Amino acid sequence: MKNQSVSVFDGSDDEFADTLIGLGLKRNVAKTLTYLKNMDEVTSRQIEIGSDMRQPEVSMAVRELKGLKWIVVREEKKPGKGRPFKIYRLDQDMNFIINQLEREKVDESKQMLDNIQRLKQINFNKS
Repeated sequence: MKNQSVSVFDGSDDEFADTLIGLGLKRNVAKTLTYLKNMDEVTSRQIEIGSDMRQPEVSMAVRELKGLKWIVVREEKKPGKGRPFKIYRLDQDMNFIINQLEREKVDESKQMLDNIQRLKQINFNKS
């Protein structure tokens, strides 16, 4: 049996992930993103162990992060036979990702305030 060292979440990582969840990211996506921000390149197995998630949760999170174009995936051939394994890394700087989340939330807030103003207008016109 092989003994490998895998980085695991600490308190600040949990807080970072919880804050991302508070911004509307799915739990699995937030935890995967948090894990990736601390590492250069990782396998899905490292993400599973380090963030305490199951393989299907990591797969769904990775799919979503790829769709956002926040991560890139490359394959590496194992020695001998077998399927190559996938290696993940962030494709965007974490500050870029945070700024993108900020822009989305600002836009959402503006839209909500516009809707409230519209409701006030409609209600005033009926009075």
